[in-house]
Amino acid sequence: VQLQASGGGLVQPGGSLRLSCAASQSIFRLSNMGWYRQTPGKQRELVASITSDGIRSYAGPVKGRFTISRDNAKNTVYLQMNSLKPEDTAVYYCNQKLGSVVDYWGQGTQVTVSS
Repeated sequence: VQLQASGGGLVQPGGSLRLSCAASQSIFRLSNMGWYRQTPGKQRELVASITSDGIRSYAGPVKGRFTISRDNAKNTVYLQMNSLKPEDTAVYYCNQKLGSVVDYWGQGTQVTVSS
C-alpha cells in the first residue's frame, strides 16, 4: 500500500476532524500531495493541495476552514477540517504526484457531517 489514509468519521456540523495520509516511500518529500473528495454520482474533486515546496491551494468552498500541511520527516500529509458543514460529507482521498511517474491514491476515508 503506497498511501494509507485515516481520520474520517462522524461529526456534528461546526465540528472538526483531522485526516492523515501516510506514504510508504522516501520520495514523499519530492511529491506534490492533494486531498480530494467524492460523493455518490459526482466526480472526484480537488479539495486542497500542497507542493513539495509547501505551497498550498484550496478549493473555494473550503477556504478559511480547511488547512493542508505536511510532515516530510513522517512522510505524512494532513487535512485539518474545521467548521464542518453537511455538504462536506464525502469520501476523502489523498493523492501523491511526482512528475508523470507517480500518481498514487489512498483508499479513501469517509467523513460524515450530520446532527
